[in-house]
Amino acid sequence: MDWIQQLLAPGNMALASTILLYSFVIAVGVYLGKLRIGGVSLGVTFVLFVGLVMGHLGYKVNPEVLHFVREFGLILFIFSIGLQVGPGFFSSFKKGGMLLNGLAVLIIALNVVIVLAIFYIDGNTTITALVGIMSGAVTNTPGLGAAQQAILQVNPGAYQLSEEMAMGYAAAYPLGVIGIILSMFLVRAIFRVKIDKEIQEIDEETANSQLKPHIVTFKVTNVLIDGKNLMQLHDIISCNFVISRLKDKDGNVIIPNSQTVVHLDDMLYIVMSAQDEERFKAVIGPEVEMDWEATPSPVVSRRIVVTKSQFNGVPIGQLRLRMGYNLNATRVNRAGVDLLASPGLRLQVGDRMTVVGQEADIKRLAEKLGNSMKRLNEPNMITLFVGIFLGIVVGSIPIAFPGVSVPMKLGLAGGPLVVAILISRFGYKIKLVTYTSSSASLLMREIGICLFLASVGIASGAGFAETVFNNTGMWWVIWGFMITFIPLLIVGCIARGVYKINLLTIMGLFGGGMTDPPALAYANNSTGNDAPAVAYSTVYPLTMFLRVVAVSYTHLTLPTKLEV
Repeated sequence: MDWIQQLLAPGNMALASTILLYSFVIAVGVYLGKLRIGGVSLGVTFVLFVGLVMGHLGYKVNPEVLHFVREFGLILFIFSIGLQVGPGFFSSFKKGGMLLNGLAVLIIALNVVIVLAIFYIDGNTTITALVGIMSGAVTNTPGLGAAQQAILQVNPGAYQLSEEMAMGYAAAYPLGVIGIILSMFLVRAIFRVKIDKEIQEIDEETANSQLKPHIVTFKVTNVLIDGKNLMQLHDIISCNFVISRLKDKDGNVIIPNSQTVVHLDDMLYIVMSAQDEERFKAVIGPEVEMDWEATPSPVVSRRIVVTKSQFNGVPIGQLRLRMGYNLNATRVNRAGVDLLASPGLRLQVGDRMTVVGQEADIKRLAEKLGNSMKRLNEPNMITLFVGIFLGIVVGSIPIAFPGVSVPMKLGLAGGPLVVAILISRFGYKIKLVTYTSSSASLLMREIGICLFLASVGIASGAGFAETVFNNTGMWWVIWGFMITFIPLLIVGCIARGVYKINLLTIMGLFGGGMTDPPALAYANNSTGNDAPAVAYSTVYPLTMFLRVVAVSYTHLTLPTKLEV
C-alpha cells in the first residue's frame, strides 16, 4: 500500500499527484459550493477555499505547472465570457455604459484614497506591503505583477520587497473575494431589492429594445395609401420593417414584394420595432387580432438554422430571398434574442432565421443555408485558439505611460477579453465562426474558472495561515477588507440610490470594477442571468488598465515607509 501513501502524500509534485490534487480540490469545492446556507451558496468560489486548505496541509504543485494551469484557466474563463457578452458590449455603451465606467473609475479612486489614508495614519505599514494588499483586495494579479516588475527595474536586488508585496496579496485575496460578495448582499439588503423583480426588469428592458421585433396585424383604412406599393410605403413610414404576409379583401393570402399594391381593407402582417407601432397606426390603420396560422393558405412560417460557414457575415439582402425563393425573412434569433430581419443584418453561424413562404421554397433555402443541427454542434476550435493567440499578443503589448518607468500591459486576462469581444462582434469580417453551443461555452467557462481558483488557493494556502494569524498579518487582512468593502458599498449606494441601476448590473460592475472572475461567477450562478456578465465586460478593459496604472503610480511616487 506504499504506492497509495506516496500518491496521496503532501508535497508530492509528480504528475499523477498533481492531477489528483486538482481533481479533488475542484470536485469538493464544486460540491460544497452547491450547499446553501441561509438560502445563499458561494458556487464555484468555494474551490478557492478548498485549495487554501489543501495548500495549508502541505500539498504542492510544481510552480511552473501551477502558473501555467492558473493562467490558462483564467484565459479560458475570460475568453468564453468575452464571446458570450461581446454582441451586447457595444450596445451597452448606449444604455449607460459611460455611467458604469465612470462608477468603476470612482471605485478605483476610492481604493487608492483608502490606501493613502492607511499609509499616512498607520505609519507602520510599508507602501510595498500596501500595494500588495491593494492588489489582493481587488483581486488584480496583473497589477501585482506590474508593481513587482517596477520594483525590480528600479532596484534589481529588491527581491525581499517583491516577496513582501506577494505576501500582502495572499493575505488580502480571500477576504477580497468575500468582501465583494458581501457588498452585493449589503446593497441588496439596504435597498430591499428582490432578485426576481430585478431579473424581470432586465428581461422587459431587453424585450423593449430596438432590436426586439414586434409583430402586429394592421387593417388598411387610410385612403391616402390606397393604391400605393410597398416601396412607396417604406418611403412614407421611413423605418425598418418587414411585411411578412398580406391578406386582401377576397381572403387571398400572398407574400408581398416591393411592387405589391396595398388597397383598403387589406390585412398586413408586419414585423417591426415596438417603438414604431404608433407610427404604423397613423399611416396604415388600426391594429387587429388575427390568427394567420389558422387562415387557409399555402403560405407557412418556418425557422432555418444557418450552419454553413460561407454565409457567416453575409447580409440578408444578399440572399435575394424574394426574387430567388419567393420568401420573406421576418426575424432572426441569435443567442436567444430575436432581431428584426432587415436587409442589412449580417447573418452568423447559429442564427435561426424565420422565413415565410411555400414549403418547397423554404426547403430550397434550408438546403442552401445548411439547417443541420449536427454541424452546429461541432466545436469551432480554430476560433478559440486564434482568439487566444491574438489575445495574448494584445495583452503583451507594452503601453508607455507618463511618470511610470515600466510600460503597462493588459495582461493574460485583459488581452483575451478584449479580443474575444471584438471577435464576437466583428469575427465574420475575417471569416471566423464565433458560434459556440451553450453547453460547450458553459463547459469551457466552468473548467477555466475552476482551474484558476484551485491554483490560486493551492499557491496561497502554504503561507496563508502563518502570514495571516499574527499581529501584522491580521492588520493586513483588515486593511485589505477595508480597501475592498468601503469603496464598493459607497459606489453601490450611489448606483442604486441615485441612478436607480438594476442590481444585476451593479453586481457585474462590482466584479468588473475589482477585476474579479470569482465574483462574476458568483453573480452569474446566483442570478441565472447574463446582465452581470455584460456589465462586467463593459467596465473590465478600462478597469484593468487603470488598476495597473494606479498600483504602479502609488508605489513609485510614495516613499517605501513613512518617516515618523
